Amino acid sequence: MTAKNRRSMLQLGTAMAAGALSGCATSATSAGSAGGKPMFAVAGAAIPVMGSDQVFPVRRVYCIGRNYAAHAIERGSDPNREPPFFFQKPTDAVQLVPMGATIDHPYPPLTKNYHYEVELVAALNKGGRNIPPEKALDCVYAYAVGLDMTRRDLQNAMANEKKPWEIGKSFDRSAVVSHLHPVSRTGHFDKGAIWLKVNGQVKQSSDLSKMIWNVAEQIAKLSESNELFPGDIIYSGTPENVGPVVKGDVMTGHIDGLYDINVKVV
Repeated sequence: MTAKNRRSMLQLGTAMAAGALSGCATSATSAGSAGGKPMFAVAGAAIPVMGSDQVFPVRRVYCIGRNYAAHAIERGSDPNREPPFFFQKPTDAVQLVPMGATIDHPYPPLTKNYHYEVELVAALNKGGRNIPPEKALDCVYAYAVGLDMTRRDLQNAMANEKKPWEIGKSFDRSAVVSHLHPVSRTGHFDKGAIWLKVNGQVKQSSDLSKMIWNVAEQIAKLSESNELFPGDIIYSGTPENVGPVVKGDVMTGHIDGLYDINVKVV
């Protein structure tokens, strides 16, 4: 990405926040508007919008854990008793997958057990605190197909020591995502096939209707602990049968109504 493009994305993010609809949350104060002169420019992540020349600036990347019952069980949890929990990835973890392309995804350092997790991603253009579930979908601007890539051995090691397992989840290019499909074109997703193949073989296969907490409930619950803003994206959980990939493997992620993403591990 050129310096010019980085500046354009930063300017777009500021303009989008300032122009948010009345009554909706806006983005936090920037370093420049706080009265100080920024020492250097920091590039922000942005996701292109299908059928448009616009891009969606990413403010925060939230992920919900164990949101399909079978996956919760395979991770050693009781889906009938556990409330939803969330973690975050840095915005620069976003790696874009254009329609029809197969992108190169570098195998990350330190791990020997690198896992895929295919997920529906919701992008918000409105926010707030304590959003009621019946109002929550009003905050969703678009949807995408995502991969929550995970250094499983590092995650498990930290979990066993009762330490934060950020190192297993929050690293470079760990938030793989398609371009955004506006709700105005797709509607909302409460059912539909979700699957992932590795080298053409189905590894994960389920239906969005099997989420324990649907997208509206996730937004409502997350807004109890964090004020949500335009630019937030939420990875909504993965079905069972997560597993490893190695260099040379090609992953294909699918959700009915969105284009497939193709990712080669290099």
